Amino acid sequence: QVQLVESGGGLVQAGGSLRLSCAASGRTFSNYLMDWFRQAPGKEREFVAAINRSGGSTYYADSVKGRFTISRDNAKNTVYLQMNSLKPEDTAVYYCAATSVPYGISRSVKDFHSWGQGTQVTVSS
Repeated sequence: QVQLVESGGGLVQAGGSLRLSCAASGRTFSNYLMDWFRQAPGKEREFVAAINRSGGSTYYADSVKGRFTISRDNAKNTVYLQMNSLKPEDTAVYYCAATSVPYGISRSVKDFHSWGQGTQVTVSS
């Protein structure tokens, strides 16, 4: 399986921006669909954004559409999440995840077999 390490979280004021990175190692990165999920205290882990193997297709949760952008650099084995216009309700631990399922995009936690350790994002009002 691929190993994942997130970075880039922190404390930001509402309206600000952060860029999360997720570095992968151990397997051929371009073989994996990559997603970002988040989990706020007392809530279930939820889907944020997905990107297919080539980076040509992306999908977003309605709550972040137009504000967040997922991208990947297969040469650097890294997936990114650019987060703009952040809101207090975006506060959560953010996780990147990898899956080798045979279809193009997945939003289901159950499909993902490799997870990073998470990075905290806190948005103050």
